[in-house]
Amino acid sequence: MRQACLYPAKAVREVLNGVLRDSGGNILPIAAIGMLVAAVVVGSAVDLSRDYLVREQIQSACDAAVLAGRRTVTTAGFDTASKAAATAYFNTNFNDAQQGTRSTVFTVTSTDDGQTVTATATTVLDTLLMRIFGKDSFDIRVNCGSSMGVGNADVMMVLDTTGSMDYTLSGSQTRIQALRAAMKNFYTTIYNATANSNARVRYGFVPFSSTVNVGRLLTAVNSSYIVDSYPYQSRAYEPDDSGGSDYSGTWTAVIPTTSYSSQNDCNNAKPADTAFSEQGSGQARSQVKKEYSCIRSDRNSPYYVYWRWLTRPYTMRYHQVTYDTSSFKKFNSVATPTGTNGANVSSTWGGCIQERDTVAQATFSYSTSTGISPKAALDLDLDTAPTSDDKTKWRPLWPEVSYRRWSDSGYYTTATTNNGGDAGTYCPAQAKLLATMTQSAFNSYADSLVAIGGTYLDVGMIWGGRLMSQQGMWSTLNSDEPSNGGKVSRHVIFMTDGQMEPNQYIAQAWGIEYWDRRVTTDGTTNDTARHTQRFLATCEAIKAKGIRVWVVAFTSSLSSDLTTCASDDSSYTANSSSELNTAFQEIAKQVGELRVVQ
Repeated sequence: MRQACLYPAKAVREVLNGVLRDSGGNILPIAAIGMLVAAVVVGSAVDLSRDYLVREQIQSACDAAVLAGRRTVTTAGFDTASKAAATAYFNTNFNDAQQGTRSTVFTVTSTDDGQTVTATATTVLDTLLMRIFGKDSFDIRVNCGSSMGVGNADVMMVLDTTGSMDYTLSGSQTRIQALRAAMKNFYTTIYNATANSNARVRYGFVPFSSTVNVGRLLTAVNSSYIVDSYPYQSRAYEPDDSGGSDYSGTWTAVIPTTSYSSQNDCNNAKPADTAFSEQGSGQARSQVKKEYSCIRSDRNSPYYVYWRWLTRPYTMRYHQVTYDTSSFKKFNSVATPTGTNGANVSSTWGGCIQERDTVAQATFSYSTSTGISPKAALDLDLDTAPTSDDKTKWRPLWPEVSYRRWSDSGYYTTATTNNGGDAGTYCPAQAKLLATMTQSAFNSYADSLVAIGGTYLDVGMIWGGRLMSQQGMWSTLNSDEPSNGGKVSRHVIFMTDGQMEPNQYIAQAWGIEYWDRRVTTDGTTNDTARHTQRFLATCEAIKAKGIRVWVVAFTSSLSSDLTTCASDDSSYTANSSSELNTAFQEIAKQVGELRVVQ
């Protein structure tokens, strides 16, 4: 028996020869040969089946491992962490004890800094039955590889660039600097995945804060989309009427003096009062008029005509003022008398807008059958172009003429007053339509982002949807088919470092809310909730267009509003620059797709 184990083929031959030489009968040799043939067939079937199953399992484990390793690749390339992730994934999915194998080796590497990850897996499977025919084991070897490929994609980055983005993270890096770095790495990842393909990837941007900078995009389509005049909460250098009708006055008798026996005769004889006229300039400017009256010293005295100068000094008065915007909207320099003591101040439109007409309502919604409700909320209409009706048009944000006002006691008031101050200048970087971009152009745009203004999530999402819509004002651009004939995946990446935080006392996309009251009924109540309703309704409208919405909460919690806004499995939190970069990398990998390449 030991000899048969050591020399199975020889032992089998000796048995066969002995059987064939046996002339005692012909049944036994035939039966013996049949048994040996059956053993060969059954043994081969069993061991070959085991070999097949092990090869399938080790190939699957290898494929899964390189996919896992490629998924962990960051801008650091295929580093130790990525290698460890791939190895751990292989070991989890292939185990010698479970498979009946031995001497398994898994080797993973990358020759192109992580773009493609390749691996080799080898193992030994000992046979159970075929060893009696001289086959002791199977040496199994498989190869596998994974790479990320990106098809055609349109990516709109809707980016929170509010004032808090200038806050410092660990070290000296600010949040907005971390955002710029994560954006650039995102581009690099997508670029590397498309370098050897004909895929088309386009990028667009909507930086947002208290409003968005889309003026040049609108006027490039049609300048009539912007109104030609609009009433702003402002100020004007005007006569001060706060003193009532008595402004000055010592009555002086008319010379030559003439007496009148009755007041009626005197009134008939006195000259007419002069109208108010301006005198002086600058700080000394005032309005004056000459006023006449019939006066007697006592009831027994005659009447005499007296006169006095009535003087009204000029002062800065704070109230709503209508301005001509027809030249301003063309980005011309326009002078307005809003400076100190009515001095002219020249200003040029920065491109930021106030939204078109809306409804001061508590709830907003979207459905695929009826669209946005209420219909009168034109600010949430992503697709319809303006008509001749000014309600459908946008208005220039005009910080140089926008002012708040308060009473003598220091409280905000809607009354016309002599007290007020500017409403702030909060205009983010200019938005950009979808376009293919070089790394240099992309980086330059990322570096142009500045941190300014308050957190209006809704205005960012509204314009992200408008600039991505295939049914709206840029439908021709957004529906343009790539030359390779492939389908286009569409994505909105929404990044914010805070929750909805409107400010009722600054100039923003809905005016100056305390005075304009376009969102609330009293200037303040439920302002945040109403903007949030607009935000959520807009998210649903965008997703209904087949656009995947990604949400990244940076240094803030991932609120239920943000997760509701996001598409399924498309929301992330990031509490540091490295986590922000990781989130953008994860999105990049899913904008593209990991695939097994061998």
